[in-house]
Amino acid sequence: QVQLSESGGRLVQAGGSLRLSCAVSGGTFTNYHMAWFRQAPGKEREFVAATNWSGSITRYRDSVKGRFTISRDNTENTAYLQMNTLKPEDTAVYYCTAGSSLSRPNDYWGQGTQVTVSS
Repeated sequence: QVQLSESGGRLVQAGGSLRLSCAVSGGTFTNYHMAWFRQAPGKEREFVAATNWSGSITRYRDSVKGRFTISRDNTENTAYLQMNTLKPEDTAVYYCTAGSSLSRPNDYWGQGTQVTVSS
């Protein structure tokens, strides 16, 4: 059973940076494309970023392009989301996902980590 565990979420001031981590266990890490989703209070869950099994392909939602970077370390079975120039509208629970399809890499979900950006 594949398990995902996120960490790194906390309260940060607008303009600051955070790096979220997602440790994956119970499967072969390189079998999975990885992604991050988020859900703000009262809003639907939305896609944030994704990367393929090797990290050579990435894609982002428009609102985070140029500020967020998704990456992965296949030797550590860990995916990351580097978030810079954070804005209050980035406040959400961030979820790490893994999947066999790059277009929908969300077969497995973590429990989420809270990111709060104060103005």
